[in-house]
Amino acid sequence: MIDFRSDTVTKPTPAMRAAMAQAEVGDDVYGDDPTVNHLQEMAAEMFGFDGALFVCSGTQANLLALMAHCERGDEYLCGQQAHNYKFEGGGAAVLGSIQPQPLSNQIDGSILLSDIEAAIKPDDIHFARTRLLSLENTIGGKVLSQEYLAKAQALAFNRGLKIHLDGARVANAAVAQGIAIADITQYFDSVSICLSKGLCAPIGSILLGDERLISKATRWRKMLGGGMRQAGIIAAAAKLAITDQVERLAEDHDNARLLAQLLAEISEITVDLAAVQTNMVFVQLADDINPMILADILRRKGILISGGHNLRLVTHHDISQQDIITFVHEFKHALLKC
Repeated sequence: MIDFRSDTVTKPTPAMRAAMAQAEVGDDVYGDDPTVNHLQEMAAEMFGFDGALFVCSGTQANLLALMAHCERGDEYLCGQQAHNYKFEGGGAAVLGSIQPQPLSNQIDGSILLSDIEAAIKPDDIHFARTRLLSLENTIGGKVLSQEYLAKAQALAFNRGLKIHLDGARVANAAVAQGIAIADITQYFDSVSICLSKGLCAPIGSILLGDERLISKATRWRKMLGGGMRQAGIIAAAAKLAITDQVERLAEDHDNARLLAQLLAEISEITVDLAAVQTNMVFVQLADDINPMILADILRRKGILISGGHNLRLVTHHDISQQDIITFVHEFKHALLKC
């Protein structure tokens, strides 16, 4: 199958499979797994933090960060389109008793600094205590500028807030700008990095922070059932994700631009070429096209997409240029039948 639904569908590379088979392991809950320990130490050093914690998913990494930064009755500020607000099951509210305060995302994915400033609650018993600003980079495939991150960090510092980055695709943001991941993470008190999207690891995310945050997050991870035993098997693949797969993301970005350019030639759809910054292409279908029928026709041709009038097509390690050419050919024919 040619799968454009998400970069989460990537398969581990042959090198990852070999590393997993040979990984030295121990009980990670006891802190005895040497491969996990090395991954955490390596990630902390690479990205400029005191500590790192290997967890099972990006959702868990974000939740642990929120629960480590905030207490019951506290509040975090985020975008309306933020993954940790919209797509993570309300975990902060349900499990952490933390109130999200969503703010409008701008076209470029940012949140107006004036909106952030205005949303910070006064020190008054009537209000939740605003403790944290959470940003996402990339967001909807768009890259937040370094200038914006610096200003957001300064605002958070001046108002006594901590600042967290949902960096599920921060490697894409770094590659798109031709900078190191650490150049982005320097602006944050905590960062989550997903290793199982474009970086090809089969499972896992890294949470980065200072010693106090990682200690609290480790306790919350255990309480939430996230303590893993011989996790070195998956940590071995995770190490290769951050050492071998980051620069390769440029291929995904090139393929996304190719995909967008070819699709832009089709009259029944609309593609915003300027919005293709990393590995995501958004396609607006004409109103008279049934997206579910379109998805079903393509599935029978061996192509997977997510249905909807606003399609998100994601390029990744397992999508080649030939796959894109095949997809566009079949897509054109499928539109005629919808």
